Amino acid sequence: MHFLVSNDDGYQSAGIEALAAALSVIGRVTVVAPDRNRSGASNSLTLDAPLYTRAARNGFTFVNGTPTDCVHLAVTGLLEHEPDMVLSGINSGPNLGDDVLYSGTVAAAMEARFLGRPAVALSLAGENPVHYDAAARATVELVQLLMRNPDQQDLLLNINFPDVPYEEYTGWEVTRLGHRHKSEPAVRMQDPKRRTVYWVGPVGPGQDAGPGTDFHAVARNAISVTPMQVDLTRHGLLVPLAELVSGLNHAKT
Repeated sequence: MHFLVSNDDGYQSAGIEALAAALSVIGRVTVVAPDRNRSGASNSLTLDAPLYTRAARNGFTFVNGTPTDCVHLAVTGLLEHEPDMVLSGINSGPNLGDDVLYSGTVAAAMEARFLGRPAVALSLAGENPVHYDAAARATVELVQLLMRNPDQQDLLLNINFPDVPYEEYTGWEVTRLGHRHKSEPAVRMQDPKRRTVYWVGPVGPGQDAGPGTDFHAVARNAISVTPMQVDLTRHGLLVPLAELVSGLNHAKT
């Protein structure tokens, strides 16, 4: 089994080191990750500059690009053989609910899914999480389960681990994405030259965070597993919207 590992925290992060080490026990691991922290990069691709790859001392490959760049480059040209599965993480901090829209961790997994590979995004909840080894151990258990059930080639999972020791996990829960309150206001400041600058404000707390959501699972020390898809079409609105705009077509005749 060949695993491609990437992330958005950069190739030197504790999470990617723990994940790569754990997966190496059950298969071949190739790491291709950004050269620095690219959190919040979402699904962006670098189209206005060349991408360079460099080899770190530990064998990881790092790229001067986004998480999506890393996975796209690895699958479409960098690797001699395509990976069997792509894992992104382990992210420092949660990717719950609305976070998936901005997350480079989730975007890397999504790019792998676009390119026909099953993919898993992994995040460790908490402001300054530390229990990466527990999350990596649990990840190996999940991957081994998926390997025994290889039919899910279109799989895209978003997983969030509570930041607790392995023994304190209360189990695995399949969840839906919750929803946050609106983000906190942007922070307005002045730089040393007295120019006004802004920092994006903190994310809002969970709003739709009840039973069945990823927020609720993690708050109870359960591992949240959310199946995702990339189709953003609002299917329920297709027919009524077609009826609505049909009036525009009649107006042209």
